[in-house]
Amino acid sequence: MSEPAFTVAEPVMGTVASLTVKGSRTSAVDDAIASAFARLRDDERVFSTYRADSDVSRLRDEGLELGEVDPRVAEVAARCRDLRLASAGRFDAHWQGWFDPTGYVKGWSTDAATAAFDALLAAGMIEAVGLNVGGDMRLRTAPGSDHSWRVGIAHPERRGALLATVEIAEGAVATSGTAERGAHLVDPRTGERRAGPVSATVIADDLATADAWATVAAIAGVDDLEWMTGVPVASGIVWEHGRVRRFGGGVELTPFRAALAG
Repeated sequence: MSEPAFTVAEPVMGTVASLTVKGSRTSAVDDAIASAFARLRDDERVFSTYRADSDVSRLRDEGLELGEVDPRVAEVAARCRDLRLASAGRFDAHWQGWFDPTGYVKGWSTDAATAAFDALLAAGMIEAVGLNVGGDMRLRTAPGSDHSWRVGIAHPERRGALLATVEIAEGAVATSGTAERGAHLVDPRTGERRAGPVSATVIADDLATADAWATVAAIAGVDDLEWMTGVPVASGIVWEHGRVRRFGGGVELTPFRAALAG
């Protein structure tokens, strides 16, 4: 028999975080929910570039060293350096001359928050849990469950329409683009804003990876898929000015399907 599901939402990180649990609402589940939201809020305290008292802001404004702030900052900074190299500069948390991990840390924090449910999932006390933070999702399912999450990817220009749908049992989905926030994406290599309209969705094992590489894909645009070879993403889709390209496992999929059809 299918387990019931319920959703709890709270404002955090300048957006809304929605946590959906498939299973009975017990005290242990409530404790995990509280722990997950507490982790998101605490990471916001450390990493927010909008709070003057955050560790990242103090690193920028007071000239502090990494060793003088929360150790999570050094961990995220190291991962951002790796991403800069792997993306050939398409992702760069230091492009403004100071450390701004905005394109990475939300996904990283969401992954950490869902760890509050590790024991419940392993014990089969809940069937699945999904955490959606501003439209990016970390989705998890208990071992042995046949549950899968069906995720709709919104069309960048047609309100209420879907560009694609995906089904995931365990993993993450992240979208980056200009549809919701306008021309906020900046190519670190040039300092120029991506005018769009452009949208990129990436599926990966974890949301830190999906979020960062969705940003890379959106900045690169539909004409540049050179970045995808060898990166740890499962699949994705890039849309720009009505043109669509799909990829998976480092291979563009659309031409392959067209060849089979021919």
